[in-house]
Amino acid sequence: MLPLAVAMCSLAFEAHATEGGLGRPVAGMSVLSGAGIVPPEPVFIFNLQQIYIDGSISGDRGVPIAGKASVGIDAPVAFTLATLMKVWGSAGGWDFASGFTLPYVWTEVTGSFSVGALTRSTSDRASNLFDMYFTPIVAGYHLTQNDHIALSFNFWAPTGHYDPNDLANPSLNNWTFVPQVAYTKIIPEYGIQLDMVLGLEFYTRNNATNYQNAPLLTFDAMGVKKFPNGLGIGIVMGTVQQLGNDSGPTADKLNGFVGHDFSLGPVITYDTKIGGKLPLSASLRWVPSIYSVNRLKSTESVQATATVAF
Repeated sequence: MLPLAVAMCSLAFEAHATEGGLGRPVAGMSVLSGAGIVPPEPVFIFNLQQIYIDGSISGDRGVPIAGKASVGIDAPVAFTLATLMKVWGSAGGWDFASGFTLPYVWTEVTGSFSVGALTRSTSDRASNLFDMYFTPIVAGYHLTQNDHIALSFNFWAPTGHYDPNDLANPSLNNWTFVPQVAYTKIIPEYGIQLDMVLGLEFYTRNNATNYQNAPLLTFDAMGVKKFPNGLGIGIVMGTVQQLGNDSGPTADKLNGFVGHDFSLGPVITYDTKIGGKLPLSASLRWVPSIYSVNRLKSTESVQATATVAF
C-alpha cells in the first residue's frame, strides 16, 4: 500500500449549488488510498489523474453562469491533474509534506437563455490550463499502527484564463481556501482499508460577475478489500453540501441557488512496485450521481489515477 497525502486531490471543474452548478469539488473524487497517511521518511510523490463527467442540470432549473441565468445546462468535462508532493520528514511525532497540482481542462458548455419571448440555446468550448492548486502544508499523525490522520491547508489560485462573457472558462475567477482532515483505518486481519476526507471550501467573490459562492462542506469515503496479489475492490461515496445561500444579483434571482448532491459507485485498486523498488498505486472508479439539487448531475463520473513514490 502506497501512503498518499490527502491534499493531493480536492478536485475541481470549470463548469461551476455555486456559480455554474459545480464549484470546485466533485462528490466521490477527493479520496484516495491512504488519504490519512503521510510517510515518515522524506520522499517525492507524483500523482496523475484523469477524470470525466457528463454533467447537466435539467431545464426546469435556472443556473447562474456568465453573469446570467441559464435555463438548465449541459457540461461534459474532461480533466487531467498532475500533482507533485514533497514529504519533508518528521518533527514532534508529526510528518509533514507540501505540494502543488497543475490541472488541464476540456469542457463544452451548452445553456439556454431567454431573449425577449424566445429561448435561445448557445454553446461554448474551452481547452486550457485550469486554476492551479497549492498545498503549503500537510501534517500527518499516526494515532496507532493502523489508524492515521492528516490535516492540510490548501488553496486554488485564479491562474486560468477567464472571460465573463464565455460560458466555458478554464478558471472560476476566485480564490478558494480548503482546510481538510483525512483519516485512514487499516484492518489487517480482514485485508480492509477505510479512507475518509472531510473538507470545507471558502470562496472569494467573482468580481467579474459579482457572484459570491457560499461555503461548501465535502465528505468522501472509500472502503476497499485488498488481496495478496495487489488487487483491491471496494465502494466510494461522496457528498457536497452547500452552507447557506450564494449572493449577488444573479444568485438573488435564483433564491440563493442552494445545492447539494450525493454520489456512490465501485472502485478497483492495484498496488505493486516498479522494478521491485518504486511503489506504484493505481485505481479506477465510477461514481455516478444518486441525486443532485442545483449541482451538475452525472451518470458517467469516471476517475483513473496512478501514483508513484520515489
